[in-house]
Amino acid sequence: MQMTRILTLLLLLFMAAPLAGQVSFEAKVSKKRLGINERLRVDFEMNEDGDNFRPPSFEGFRVLGGPNQSISNSWINGRRTYSKTYSFFLAPQKKGALTIGQAVIEIDGALYKSLPISVEITEAVKRSGDGGDADYLASENVHLVAEVSNTNPYLNEAITVVYKLYVSNEVSITANWREIDAPKYADFWSQSIDQKGQMKIYEGQYNGAPYRYVILRTTVLYPQKTGTLEIEPLTLDVPIDVRSNKRDFIGRFMMTRVNKTISAGRQAIKVKELPLAGQPEDFSGAVGSFDFTVNTNKKTLDVGESLALKVGVSGSGNLKLFELPEPNFPGALEVYEPTRQDKIRTKSSGMTGFFGQEYTIVPQAQGAFTVQPLTFSYFDPKKQTYITKTSEPVSIEVANGPVASTEIVLADKEPSSTQRDLPTQTGFKYIKLVTDWKSIKSAPFFNTMRFWLWLFLPLVLIPLWFAYKKWHAKYYGNSAKNAYRQTQRLAKKYLSEAKAKREDHAKFYEALERALHNFLKAKLDLSTSELSQENTAHLLTQKGLDQELIVRWIGLFKRCDMARYAPSAQGAADRDFDAAKELITLIDKQLN
Repeated sequence: MQMTRILTLLLLLFMAAPLAGQVSFEAKVSKKRLGINERLRVDFEMNEDGDNFRPPSFEGFRVLGGPNQSISNSWINGRRTYSKTYSFFLAPQKKGALTIGQAVIEIDGALYKSLPISVEITEAVKRSGDGGDADYLASENVHLVAEVSNTNPYLNEAITVVYKLYVSNEVSITANWREIDAPKYADFWSQSIDQKGQMKIYEGQYNGAPYRYVILRTTVLYPQKTGTLEIEPLTLDVPIDVRSNKRDFIGRFMMTRVNKTISAGRQAIKVKELPLAGQPEDFSGAVGSFDFTVNTNKKTLDVGESLALKVGVSGSGNLKLFELPEPNFPGALEVYEPTRQDKIRTKSSGMTGFFGQEYTIVPQAQGAFTVQPLTFSYFDPKKQTYITKTSEPVSIEVANGPVASTEIVLADKEPSSTQRDLPTQTGFKYIKLVTDWKSIKSAPFFNTMRFWLWLFLPLVLIPLWFAYKKWHAKYYGNSAKNAYRQTQRLAKKYLSEAKAKREDHAKFYEALERALHNFLKAKLDLSTSELSQENTAHLLTQKGLDQELIVRWIGLFKRCDMARYAPSAQGAADRDFDAAKELITLIDKQLN
């Protein structure tokens, strides 16, 4: 029996010997779930001494410290225990599931790898700790706050979010903070207001204690959806200098730097619907306080002259987020596509300024015309009511030109019952009751002149067709000559109106300018609102047009504009006409 126990013990020792010599290399983390403002410790531990340690890349983390090396070597009851550890201190840089990759160590000529470890990073958490801990002091003395001007606005009513960084007098920071997560404004129209120059430091209070603070960002928001909307937080990584318990050689407390990740927290905005009671039919979503105007630069003019009619809204509110009412013009007025005009500034209180559309009108006949009044409705969130403003009718007097043709259709008066004649038998004599049709015998076709003509005509046409094709290839085969003829026809097409008005100086230059506009609109597929001089030069440059042609084109536009108001000699008009014809030909050739 005793011998059996000894053999069993020897067998166990023999089996455990290879296990005792087995190499172990593994990774351990201080926690597998932590907030983005917390720190993570990672240990790579081995039971045999190794060399050429290669840590992972730590993607998604910033390395705050490490590698710190520690060695433990002990003998207990004659048994040696060895441990070597490489430690790292990490700060997560984003939320979500992150992975600590594999580390590699070389032991006795063999490579060993640790297993990857997954950790979950959540939003910033509130921490409690020891008042003497540097991390705790940094957390308690630096705060990021998002101040919302109104958490219960109406749809399309402006609200302002101001991000402030509060710092107590117990710690100090530098301007080297880094943004980790930018706030996201889903379902909002947003615009940030630039902080011009260096950030100014203000004195204020946080939770009743004196603090210094800086304004990091100011953003104006217009909610585009009703209900509860969330603003995701701004998250920063901030280096903070905290006083330590150590003193220097003259007795002053030494400072230690701690990197903290701080967050402004989520903000919930409850957006109210605009009231349906009293909402006008023409309401297009304007919210704020506005003035509405409709005016023209002239009210009397001749046929062929142009006038400008402006429809505009000024004030404060969501000026970029609604449409203006469109006027109805009489048919005798030729109206071009409106050009948008706006002078809108975004301040901390919201958008303010002017937004309008200008219509260019050219009467085609003389007479008195009226543009009917327009109505514009908006919701005033301060008064909590809808307001409708109506413009005055615009009267336009047009003289010196053809008269507008009007077709008046008069309905025949139906005679009364006493004036109607009763039908008689003789009243239906004009109706034929018997036909006078005659039979037609079919004439023979075979072996007639028409038969042989239709038979041989295709044979005659075939050589004529080949002769025509040969002539067409010879005449139109030269691509250069063909392109030249096409551009000449194009120039004549657009300049025909100007050529017909060469005797009238002002009308000639109006027609010439309109011809140049229409040519560019057709070639570049643009609207009238896009044909400013600056935008035209930019678009032609993008199309690869020669700079010399662009300069000549803009110069011709300027001469047309000036010549409409300053008379010039007939020779100058002829030169401008020839220059326009030449430029249309050259530009069409380059743009093809």
